[in-house]
Amino acid sequence: MIVLMLMTMALLASLCVLAYTLAVYALPFMLGVEVARWAYASGSGLIGAGLVGLVTGAVAYGLLIVLFMAVRPPMLRLAVALVFAAPAAAAGYALVHGITREAMPSEVWRTIFCLIGGGVTGTSALMRLVATAAPIHRR
Repeated sequence: MIVLMLMTMALLASLCVLAYTLAVYALPFMLGVEVARWAYASGSGLIGAGLVGLVTGAVAYGLLIVLFMAVRPPMLRLAVALVFAAPAAAAGYALVHGITREAMPSEVWRTIFCLIGGGVTGTSALMRLVATAAPIHRR
């Protein structure tokens, strides 16, 4: 019985990590999902639609990184970063709201926790974009 409870806790923790990771990469993930849905509706089949969606998500993420590295003016870099981080913040807000909907009776505290979750997720997405796009200095 204890092994089953530990396995449940491990599964729940891994699902939380997966949901957080998908929230951080919300824009490329949703682009991949929508293109996969379109490809499936056009008759490509399940495997073909999955591959098309996977490639589209990877290309969208790579394009954001290249665009972030190539753009030099700070205002344009901020715009690219916000295009990547704003959907992540909205997904983080929705994730925390979905988790705390039934557990938190106070609407005010739920909103506060949702704002904190959205802010942390958006900041994490921004830091991942900056860390990935940062050039590596070698001597």
